[in-house]
Amino acid sequence: MRCPKCAGQEDRVIDSRSSKEGATIRRRRECLTCAHRYTTYEEIEHELLTVIKRDGRREPFSREKLIRGMKRACQKRPVGEEELANAVERIVEGVAAEHDREVPGQVIGERVMRELRRMDPVAYIRFASIYRQFEEITDFVEEATRLASQPLPDKRQMELPVAAVATDEAKKKERA
Repeated sequence: MRCPKCAGQEDRVIDSRSSKEGATIRRRRECLTCAHRYTTYEEIEHELLTVIKRDGRREPFSREKLIRGMKRACQKRPVGEEELANAVERIVEGVAAEHDREVPGQVIGERVMRELRRMDPVAYIRFASIYRQFEEITDFVEEATRLASQPLPDKRQMELPVAAVATDEAKKKERA
């Protein structure tokens, strides 16, 4: 690691802390040449995912594009930056865990809608209108009616993989 002040390569780690729910390690370092202190972040490098778009095109997965879309949906809504960052992290981790190299765009879109629905219903409707390509006002009304008729999901279930939630629902049906 090069010191940002003197470009020296000798340093020592003063403090290490886990951040972003264990996905990143924050390290405070001190340059042994000039005694300047600085912070570095270390995170797992995921294999590059490719997103398969609706029309069959393939493009590299972009965390920035995901964040931009979710921020646009949450614009002027009471959704905090940290809450949004945690949602993005859950989406990325879930997609990376379930898919090795390629992921259908629909999988990402559905995960985004599930997270937005939990965070803010208006942001959910905004995102759904673009993602599901609403063309008429009736599309908005139908989605809002469907949203209002369903109870909000349990926040604990939101963090479970989709397969685990489906299994829990199947077990409940068996008991009934």
